[in-house]
Amino acid sequence: MTEQDIPYEVYWCEECKVPVIKAANSIDKDICPVCDRKTMYLCADLRPVFPEERLLFEIIMGKPLEYIDRSIWADKNRYYVDGEPISVTASSYGKLSSDAIRRLLEAYSSRNAYDFFNLNIGRFVQYNKNRLNYIRDEAFSFIQTASECFPHENIVISFSGGKDSTVTADLTTRALSDPALVHIFGDTTLEFPLTLDYVRRFRKNNPKAILKTAINKEQDFYKVCEDIGPPARMLRWCCSMFKTGPITRKLNSLYRDQDILTFYGIRKCESVARSKYKRFEDSAESVKIQRQKVASPIFFWKDIDIWLYILGENIDFNNAYRLGYDRVGCWCCPNNNARAQFLSQIYMPAQAAKWRDFLIDFAKRIGKPDAEAYVDTGKWKARQGGNGVEAANDVKIRYTNCTTEENAKVYQLNKPLDDSFLNLFIPFGKLAPELGRKLINETIVIDLKTKVPIISIQPFAQDGYEYAVKIKTMNVAKHEDLQRMAGYQVRKFNACRRCLKCESLCRAGAIFINGDKYSINDLKCKRCLMCVTAKYLDGGCMMDKYLRQKE
Repeated sequence: MTEQDIPYEVYWCEECKVPVIKAANSIDKDICPVCDRKTMYLCADLRPVFPEERLLFEIIMGKPLEYIDRSIWADKNRYYVDGEPISVTASSYGKLSSDAIRRLLEAYSSRNAYDFFNLNIGRFVQYNKNRLNYIRDEAFSFIQTASECFPHENIVISFSGGKDSTVTADLTTRALSDPALVHIFGDTTLEFPLTLDYVRRFRKNNPKAILKTAINKEQDFYKVCEDIGPPARMLRWCCSMFKTGPITRKLNSLYRDQDILTFYGIRKCESVARSKYKRFEDSAESVKIQRQKVASPIFFWKDIDIWLYILGENIDFNNAYRLGYDRVGCWCCPNNNARAQFLSQIYMPAQAAKWRDFLIDFAKRIGKPDAEAYVDTGKWKARQGGNGVEAANDVKIRYTNCTTEENAKVYQLNKPLDDSFLNLFIPFGKLAPELGRKLINETIVIDLKTKVPIISIQPFAQDGYEYAVKIKTMNVAKHEDLQRMAGYQVRKFNACRRCLKCESLCRAGAIFINGDKYSINDLKCKRCLMCVTAKYLDGGCMMDKYLRQKE
C-alpha cells in the first residue's frame, strides 16, 4: 500500500476544540499532537464553517450568534458544534422565506465577528502542520516529475475559480518556481458573481500569470434551454457547449498541434467517476481535450486537506465558500444539492427566480401535471431524453430502402441538401462531384486508400419527405456499417446545435463550428472516422443522447 492509498480520517480533540487529521493506521491516531489528551473519531472528511455560513446556520436553527465563540465545522448537511453533530435536513431550509433570512442576515451581520474563528483556524493549522508539510511537499515532487518533459510555455493550469483549482494553481507555480504559467479560465456564462470577482482579484494579485479566458460567445444558455430543454444530471450538454468546447478552442489557438501538459484540480473523492481516473493521464481516449496530458497534483486530497493548505498558506480564495457553498461551478448546475439551491435563493434571488420560472414554464410545455412540484422537488434534474421537446424530432433518422438500387437508402432531411451536407462526408474520403452524374447532381466519395468510389450522394424526391437524400454504398465489404455512419452524418445535419463536442473530439483540429455551420477542413482531416464512430460519439451526434425520446 502506497502512502496515497492509506485512508486519512478526522479526529476531534475535546480539550483543544480542533479537528486533527490522522492516518487510519496511525498508532497515535487517538492522541492530540499538542495536549497529548485522547481524541475521538469524528468523520471521514470535514470543511470549515466561516462566520457568514455560521450565522446562516444559527438563523436556520433559530439561534442567531449562539455559536459565535464555538468551533464550527461541517460535512455535507451535518454541522459539528465543538465536535457535537447537528443535522440540517432539506426541510429545515423551508422554515423561513429567503426574504426573511436575508433581513436577519443583514440585521446581525455587523456583530458577526471573525475573532474566534481566526484563533480556532490558527490552532487547526498548528495542530496539523505535519500533514500540511507532507501534502505540500508530495505535490511539489509530483508536479516537478510530471513536468520534466515539457517546456514551461507548454504547461497549462486549468483554473475554474474554485478551491481545488486555486490550490492546484498555487502548488504548480510554486513547485516550478514560475509565476508566469498559462492559466485557462473557462467562463461558462453561468458563473457565480463571486467567482468572477475572485478571477478579477486573482488576475490583479498575480500580475505575471498569463490568464486566458475561454468563453462561448455564440450561444445563449437560456435560448439553448428553450430549444432542447434544460441540462439534467445525465444530460449535461452545457459542459461541452460552454466549458470543454470553448477551452479546446482556446488551447488550439494557443498551441495548435503542440502537445501540452495541463494541471487539473481533480480529486478522487469527489465522485465515483473521478475515482476511476489516473493521477497522470496520457491516454487519448481518456482525456476530454485532445493533444494534452493531464496531471492532478491534489488527486488524493480530501476537503480538509484543501482547506488546510488554503488557510495554512494564507491563500486568497473564492468568497462563495464563506457563504456555505461547497462547490462553485455553474450556479444552476443540475448536480447542485438542495442546500446550494437554498443558498442561491438567498444570495442570488433574481437569478434563482428567473431559473425557477423558466423550469416551471418548461415543465408545463412538456406536459408535467404539477409543474411547480416537478421543479421544486428536483425531478427536473432526473430528466432523460427529449420527451415533449419539439427538437427531439431532429435526431430521428428516418429513411426508406431504395427499391431500385441495392445498398441504397433514402434519408429524410429537415432542410435542403447543400454543400454543408456534402462537407460532412469528408471523413469517408475525397469528395469527387466531377465523377457523379451531373443531371442528378450526384457526388461521389472516393476512398483515399483504394482510390475507388465507396459512396454516392444525390438529392432525391421521396413521397412524405419534404427534403431527402439518397445515399448508396459500393465497393465495400460491410455496407451496413458504412450506411450506419452515413446515417450519423444525416443526424448531424438535421440536429446539430453547435454543442462543440465534435470540435473537441477531433485530434487533427479539422472540425470547426463557424456561426451556424458545421465544417470539416479537407486538408486537416485524417480520415480517422472518430467523429462517426459510436465508441467516441454515441449515435454520431451528442444531440442523440440529449434528445432521444424514451419509450
